[in-house]
Amino acid sequence: MTDQIDMNFLLTSLEDELHSAIETHSENMIGEYYSMMAYHLGWEGEGSGPDARGKRIRPLLVLLSCSAAGGDWQSALPAAASVELVHNFSLIHDDIQDNSPLRRGRETVWKRWGIAQAINAGDAMLTIAHLALLELEKSCTPEQTLQAAHTLQQACLELTKGQHLDLAFEAQEQLSIEAYWLMVGGKTASLIGACTELGAISAGCTDERRTAFREFGFFLGLAFQAQDDILGIWGDAALTGKSSDSDLLAGKKSLPVIFGMHQEGPFNERWSYGSIQPGETEALAKQLQKEGAREYTQEAASQMTAKALSALERARPEGEAAHALAKLADRLLRRDV
Repeated sequence: MTDQIDMNFLLTSLEDELHSAIETHSENMIGEYYSMMAYHLGWEGEGSGPDARGKRIRPLLVLLSCSAAGGDWQSALPAAASVELVHNFSLIHDDIQDNSPLRRGRETVWKRWGIAQAINAGDAMLTIAHLALLELEKSCTPEQTLQAAHTLQQACLELTKGQHLDLAFEAQEQLSIEAYWLMVGGKTASLIGACTELGAISAGCTDERRTAFREFGFFLGLAFQAQDDILGIWGDAALTGKSSDSDLLAGKKSLPVIFGMHQEGPFNERWSYGSIQPGETEALAKQLQKEGAREYTQEAASQMTAKALSALERARPEGEAAHALAKLADRLLRRDV
């Protein structure tokens, strides 16, 4: 393990690993089969480049967790590439299910190539993700590789379960706070928890530390989602790149909205009436804040952050990677509002 963490080198190495994972199978890819995946990953097409690739937060969590657990982060590159491909598979399918025409300022895959081909591209990316993970056998023991495969498969199952609940919630008039946490625990936190656990597995650390690393990622994911819900209603679009109208206009049952529904006040009365119109969002956001929804959600995010940091302390992270991991978590949670 090196004492210094060069984040640019990590990102470059990760990008090389992602290219290798996809291009290993490119000889069997006919026509636009490869191009759809390369486009979605931000490598090809108009507007390609760093902004189109996303922040690669999840794979960085894998690499930094491995190093902080006492391992060589380069041994975890296959796992890092795998979780990024799983994440992007889910985005391709989410964009279809949400009818979203844009992703990171560009046309989504389904909008560009059609729904049927986009589904197929997402399925291919998920399959390649699992093939990429098996490359761990070159740097880890067979037991570690099998353990990593089980961890990722379980996370994928939880992710799709969370997406099922998110879609099902659209038709439900009333939801409990507990149901919300169950949904985001699957849709968001399960994969982030798998990231930190995969890093620990790649480092070959004890089961106790591996569990602590997983819990760190899981609670970090819950805190991230609660913070994202705040940004979806009260965020500064110029800073976040996301319209603060979008969640209310889409009828998204985020944590602030569910809290407001349970208050049975003016917000719930208007929400229950029907679809929100563009001219209403500012007043409704103010009403939600007046009823305590923003404060409640921020407190929930703070509680989940505290649980994440407690788990990280139990994981006993080591060296410069420990500081880099904490810094990355802080960056994830302290986005502009």
